[in-house]
Amino acid sequence: MNAMAQTVLIVDDSLTVRMDLAQAFESAGFEIILCSTAADTRAAIKREVCALVVLDVVLPDADGIELLKEIRSSLPDIPVMLLSSEAEVQDRIRGLKTGANEYVGKPYDTSYVLSRAHQLVRQSESAMILPRNTVLVIDDSPTFRETMRDLLQSRGYKVALAESGEEGLRIAADIRPLAILVDNVLPGIDGGTVVRRIRFDAALRATPCLMLTGSEDKGAELRAFDAGADGFVRKEEDIDSILARLTAVLRRTEEQVEQATTASLSGPKKILAVDDSATYLHELSDELVGEGYDVVVAHSGKEALEMLAAQKVDCILLDVIMPDMGGKETCRRIKATPLLRDTPLVMLTSLDEREAMIDGLVTGADDYISKSSDFEVLKARVRAQIRRRQFEDENRRIRNELLQKELDAAAARAAREVAEARAAMVDVLERKNSELEAFSYSVSHDLRAPLRGIDGFSQALLEDYSDQLDPKARDYLNRVRAAAQRMGELIDDLLQLSQIGRAEIKPEQVDLSSLARAAVADQKKHEPERQIDVHVQEGVNAQADNRLMRVVFDNLLGNAWKFTAKTASARVEFGTTIREGDVAYFIRDNGAGFDMAYADKLFRPFQRLHSESDFRGTGIGLATVHRIIDRHGGRVWAEGAVGRGAGFYFTLPSERSGVHR
Repeated sequence: MNAMAQTVLIVDDSLTVRMDLAQAFESAGFEIILCSTAADTRAAIKREVCALVVLDVVLPDADGIELLKEIRSSLPDIPVMLLSSEAEVQDRIRGLKTGANEYVGKPYDTSYVLSRAHQLVRQSESAMILPRNTVLVIDDSPTFRETMRDLLQSRGYKVALAESGEEGLRIAADIRPLAILVDNVLPGIDGGTVVRRIRFDAALRATPCLMLTGSEDKGAELRAFDAGADGFVRKEEDIDSILARLTAVLRRTEEQVEQATTASLSGPKKILAVDDSATYLHELSDELVGEGYDVVVAHSGKEALEMLAAQKVDCILLDVIMPDMGGKETCRRIKATPLLRDTPLVMLTSLDEREAMIDGLVTGADDYISKSSDFEVLKARVRAQIRRRQFEDENRRIRNELLQKELDAAAARAAREVAEARAAMVDVLERKNSELEAFSYSVSHDLRAPLRGIDGFSQALLEDYSDQLDPKARDYLNRVRAAAQRMGELIDDLLQLSQIGRAEIKPEQVDLSSLARAAVADQKKHEPERQIDVHVQEGVNAQADNRLMRVVFDNLLGNAWKFTAKTASARVEFGTTIREGDVAYFIRDNGAGFDMAYADKLFRPFQRLHSESDFRGTGIGLATVHRIIDRHGGRVWAEGAVGRGAGFYFTLPSERSGVHR
């Protein structure tokens, strides 16, 4: 990373804070830009490329959080750390929801600020090289869906849309989205049910879910978090606020992934202390800050839940007895939230009762400590809980890696077994093909012999005993000969169809125009008296099997020749056209044509759309054409109308075909 990308912008109206942070960051190897006002900050952002912004909330010429909005609108990916002496939870939540990556209270611990700064810069560098995936929006309002799609796409996200919970779950299973925005009220299953099902799905449970609602129901937010949502947004908020909350949810998820793989015992740790006693919170905070922790305070269970929805912490210290929502209920809700349930939680109480301890642990607490003025035991318990969580994360990571290795090995074994099974099948197939070829030859030979006898003896009767046969007998013998000859044609065509299915494809450069002219010449030899207007496009070439393509042209031009027999001013044409972006080859005529309602039957064996008395044929030729083109990887189809001619079209794979005029 070059020096410019490691620049930190420090914005604070206190000269003491600016100098203190400047010295700390410079000692850590960063370059520093110092600003004391919002105006100076705007100019610096336009002029410099920064890796991190450290921003005071209270500035002489602007509200720091409003300035943060401006920074986010022009630099959405730059990490921002807010500094503030404000102790109110709502101020912290407001800052985080506006887009801050971190919020540190004054007086701050310099080592914590530096540690978090290093983490945020690393995460930002990783995010720049990771591809953005898809955000899934589930909402039954077409207007809202389109609005969100336009907004998200303008910020570089891909977007998938669903109008019901059921559809949304199906899409989520298919695409594994980066995040899900889901409306609380939906047709069918509601948004809460969608989130719960996401959390029960092993493949999706880590997907961030943001719950949306258009109602004024005050209980909707709590129900959303109870269902497992990571964030809650009312639709009356402006679109930028919704996007900021989505960004915060995604950022928390990225932090969890990053910390799960790189966290160390010496890294920065954040503690949430919850107690309705301001005096005890102050004492507790001083002790923990002295240990190098960043302490976030909340005065009630409700404030704690709001804080946790906006920011991840490493440990929670929770008073048992508080007005409104007590510690046990707060603990129950925290432990019921998937992204929070593994966070170490220590219950604090002034009650020294065994029953109270048991109740707290049953509720889900990880430890239970009596309040006292001696904080050493409490600090030791906090260190132990954080260490336990990190060991669990490391063990989980190792288990997942081992499991992935096992899955990879199983997949490799399965692939090997499939390959072996396929190889065994190709043995089997080759043997069956040999048997089929021998059978086909046997059938062809054994059937031809009696047919030749039938035809030959019938002809002998007609020639040697013609004067002894009446006209009716001679007609019968002629019919016998015609049937035998037709049966011979059928056998030949079936044998050819069978052989084509097994023939090896030997692609080469083929002059299709020459094949068309050769097929026309053959037809003229058989019917030299026919006058047909034939047009063959010159210079048509393709990469294909020459022998098989000759069979295609013999069949298609033979059909065109045959079905124009009763047409005055018959015309046959070979050429190329473009269909759906591909080169298509065609043979068209102005003959008898066919009804398009029966077009799907044309390429099936023995399917004929005209009577034998009108046009002779076995019904095998077009099936043979279909098999050849299919084996080349192309497709074939027909177009026509009764009395107005027919056109037969086929394609060959575009990368192997071309037209040279």
